[in-house]
Amino acid sequence: MKKAFITGITGQDGSYLAELLIAKGYEVHGLIRRASTFNTKRIEHIYKDPHAPDTRLFLHYGDLSDSEQITNIIYNIKPDEVYHLGAQSHVRVSFDMPEYSGDVTGLGTTRLLQAILKSELKIKFYQASSSEMFGSSPPPQNEKTTFRPRSPYACAKVYAYWMAKNYRDGYGMFACNGILFNHESPRRGETFVTRKITRAIANIVAGKQEYIYLGNLEAKRDWGYAPEYVEAMWRILQLDYPDDFIIGTGETHSVREFVEQAFAYVGLDSKKYVKIDARYYRPTEVEVLIADPTKARNKLGWEAKIKFADLVKIMMDADMRSMGLQAIGEGDRIIAKTD
Repeated sequence: MKKAFITGITGQDGSYLAELLIAKGYEVHGLIRRASTFNTKRIEHIYKDPHAPDTRLFLHYGDLSDSEQITNIIYNIKPDEVYHLGAQSHVRVSFDMPEYSGDVTGLGTTRLLQAILKSELKIKFYQASSSEMFGSSPPPQNEKTTFRPRSPYACAKVYAYWMAKNYRDGYGMFACNGILFNHESPRRGETFVTRKITRAIANIVAGKQEYIYLGNLEAKRDWGYAPEYVEAMWRILQLDYPDDFIIGTGETHSVREFVEQAFAYVGLDSKKYVKIDARYYRPTEVEVLIADPTKARNKLGWEAKIKFADLVKIMMDADMRSMGLQAIGEGDRIIAKTD
């Protein structure tokens, strides 16, 4: 039975990846931070008591800022594969907390790579890189596009990207970068713009919220469906030789398009409910990101199936269900209670 270690297992990607690996027969270990409240909601449905004989998911307390703990976990688990998804991953927050973002997102990767190196085990390492690293580079972006980061988060991710490559080149480590473009789902954090939109609309329909406050509506992103993207992560580590890949849909849509399509899905006019708040603008903005996933299609056999329109529907349906509501009918939508 293969063993995998996932940092960021309680996040959107970590939870989907844990599901995938368990389904493939892995024993899965995850890093979680100690908190006074439960922060494991996304993985509760796959968690079992560690004393149960058929348990294949195990959680370990630790933090990416603690190199000794990371080293001990790697030594004790002896994983075959490490998926490094943990980070301070909110771009706007990274402007408010640049030092913390650099420490966790950047140096956290170095601590993990060094722990793997010290273990002297043949561990395959996946680094969750980000399309935000491309910043102001013109689209479409591929594996050879120059990085021009426009946020502390993106700068930290560029550092982590190059550290993974340096450990690969310098020590022969099987270290890969997956440069994932925006990928969303109903498990997306509620402060990220897509989930903020769909959750707010469900609240508006339910009469619990009057307006939604947003920042730059003209930013364009390549949005895909998170469960498909974790499949790409796994495929990258199944290769015979380490490599780096762009993962995305090859399409771009603005935040405004997402807003309008999501409101239209429940039969509402977005202009009546959306207000702009300058606090949500970034000091430096990334205008357009579009993936060129040709290499992933050719070498991994991976291609995004869920595109923009279906993604909006999936997320809207989930947040509407959470309010006990459902959008039905064609044209002018009718809202019905699901119970």
